[in-house]
Amino acid sequence: MIEHCQDFVEIAKGKGQPVVGIMCEFTPREIILAAGALPVCLCGGSAATIPAAEQVLPANLCPLIKSTFGYHATGKNPFLNRADLIVAETTCDGKKKMFELMSPTRAMYVLELPQKAGEPDALEHWVQEVRKFKAHLENQFHTQITDEKLRAACRLMNRERGLRRQLADLMTRDHPPLTGRQLIELKSIISGMEADLQQYENALNFFNQQQRQPRKSEIRVLLTGVPIVHGAERVLELIEAAGAVVVAMENCTGLKPILDDVDLDEADPVRAIAKKYHHLPCSVMTPNTRRFEMLRTLAAKFRPHCVIELVWQACLTYDIESFHVRKLAEDELQLPYLKITTDYSPSDSARISARVEALFETIREKQSS
Repeated sequence: MIEHCQDFVEIAKGKGQPVVGIMCEFTPREIILAAGALPVCLCGGSAATIPAAEQVLPANLCPLIKSTFGYHATGKNPFLNRADLIVAETTCDGKKKMFELMSPTRAMYVLELPQKAGEPDALEHWVQEVRKFKAHLENQFHTQITDEKLRAACRLMNRERGLRRQLADLMTRDHPPLTGRQLIELKSIISGMEADLQQYENALNFFNQQQRQPRKSEIRVLLTGVPIVHGAERVLELIEAAGAVVVAMENCTGLKPILDDVDLDEADPVRAIAKKYHHLPCSVMTPNTRRFEMLRTLAAKFRPHCVIELVWQACLTYDIESFHVRKLAEDELQLPYLKITTDYSPSDSARISARVEALFETIREKQSS
């Protein structure tokens, strides 16, 4: 995936097409595509770049932030190096301060998120932020983002989200034809690539005819919590190595950003785009009730045997919100719950595997009794 995306970026840059780096699902890709640019995810998933970041950042910071900043410090991310603009979303405090450190040498644009998403004026604030973002792209890239271009970009992204939802729906089967680890590979760091969409269609045709042989007493897992970016899939792999299949990933790299589409019938495409992204149930929102509604829906649809929550160390919003997730899982959904707090280092892999295996053994005992 990464090599293919890198080739795609190089070809696009050779044609004069700008690249916009994004680090959060709140950034509306439709606006970027309508500006004739490529939206590329820059979130770091490598432990190798963290030591360079810790020369500047605190050691007890989220590994995703440190890895991302480490790429900035070392210059080893070709996508970051080729980006004409980086969109800085005001999600967690760690990211906001990291953006400040990057801004002297990187062209950046700050998108301010409304923190109280349920307030009556929150959506209006967000609509204005999206309009300002649109104006900034027009000014920087000397282009005009017309309603026609916006609607074309919305149709493209709706198609991409729809295909990814169909792939995710394969996991509702009693015996899913692929694993969660395989499913997460079917996600590009660049949005709106026609070649990717064709491969999604090919994958659907292939897996619709497949029936993966389940392992004995395979456990169905609903995985929630922090995003699992490229290179940071270790915990997902450990869960499935213990005899499970992760049938649903609620997080930002899973189902959360693809469940809703842009309303193509709305007269104002900018407002329609803003509404779609405004609904994202991120843990930085207060209160974040929509996340719990989503977990209820996913549990009913994918029928997990347990809920596992992944929290990166020092990710305070998800760490604190896990109190409510545990309560929802155990008291309402009647599902066993396990929280895993870790970073990108493999040093605790044996401990994590032992905890996961103990959870699964308990579930199997109940199933056999």
